[in-house]
Amino acid sequence: MALTKISLVFLLCLFSFYCETAKSQYCGCSPILCCNQFGFCGSSTAFCGSSCRSGPCRISREPVDKIVTQKFFDGIISQAGNGCPGKRFYTRDSFLEAANLFFDVTSYVTRLEIATMFAHFTRETSNFCYIEELNGSSINYCDENNNQYPCEQGKSYFGRGPLQLAWNYNYGQCGQSLGLDLLRQPELVGSNSTVAFQTGLWFLTNTVRPLLNQGFGATIRAINGMECNGGNSGAVNARIGYYRDYCGQLGVDPGLNLSC
Repeated sequence: MALTKISLVFLLCLFSFYCETAKSQYCGCSPILCCNQFGFCGSSTAFCGSSCRSGPCRISREPVDKIVTQKFFDGIISQAGNGCPGKRFYTRDSFLEAANLFFDVTSYVTRLEIATMFAHFTRETSNFCYIEELNGSSINYCDENNNQYPCEQGKSYFGRGPLQLAWNYNYGQCGQSLGLDLLRQPELVGSNSTVAFQTGLWFLTNTVRPLLNQGFGATIRAINGMECNGGNSGAVNARIGYYRDYCGQLGVDPGLNLSC
């Protein structure tokens, strides 16, 4: 009987220790942050390094200009035809200038994030060939029921930039975030390369970045859910193909759940 009691006490202590350890390894961090052994969230080495217990521990953050090299950028845009307007518009320098507004003060980012964003950029612009949506001006992208970001008379809100920003409410919210009046000047997205990249990064950081831990497929659905569930399997496969390619170039595991 004594032995049984001792064994029971030991098992209860062991179970309690296990539960407390498991609890300490999850601290409710954002998917892009690491949880260290003390239960705090962050993105520096102190959180994502040897003391990391959950989050993107194995994915080190690096300066964005060290990941998006000129060779990497040129490898994409060089596939666009010489007659493509985007070939003389999009540049690595304009991307890096835009990136400084969306990543932390040291412009650190993960290689997985870069692979994700450039896979979508590539698909949306056909290797940075297009600045604006083809025949977009013939489509009315004005939600007249949106009173917060009303359409300006004579302005069109068709897709522009590396993620083809569209609709008046997106131009309004994005412009507000960037300190630009994109409702009155939507054409600025198609005439200024840095602003164009800023609009793409605005959407990615606000809508796509929080889904990275769910797999690449979740980011496809966030950008263009109409492609999912048989809507356009060719487009989905193209995005996945670009993503795999860039993960390979950057030396990172693409992970699971690639399709939406």
